Amino acid sequence: MMRMMPVKIGDHLLVGIEVKLPKTTLVAVTTDKGYIMCGALDVALLNDRLKERGIVAARAVGVKTIEQLLEAPMESVTHEAERLGVTVGMKGSDALLKMI
Repeated sequence: MMRMMPVKIGDHLLVGIEVKLPKTTLVAVTTDKGYIMCGALDVALLNDRLKERGIVAARAVGVKTIEQLLEAPMESVTHEAERLGVTVGMKGSDALLKMI
């Protein structure tokens, strides 16, 4: 089962996605520049093997819903996200504002 929903942060309307898989749920919220995602995101892969793509992304662990993802501290961030001011420990909703 997949669910897409609008996510409002401040005056901005973003897209939230939940994908129910066996024994896990993938959760992400995206902007035009980047996204935050659950623990399934491999930030090291994005920073190392896919660095030429310049992906703006951050990861939170232990989240199962979009609402939890927005409130959770970011556990790791890509180098490109850091360039926009996204930092480890930053709340998901604040990280998204940096990606707008």
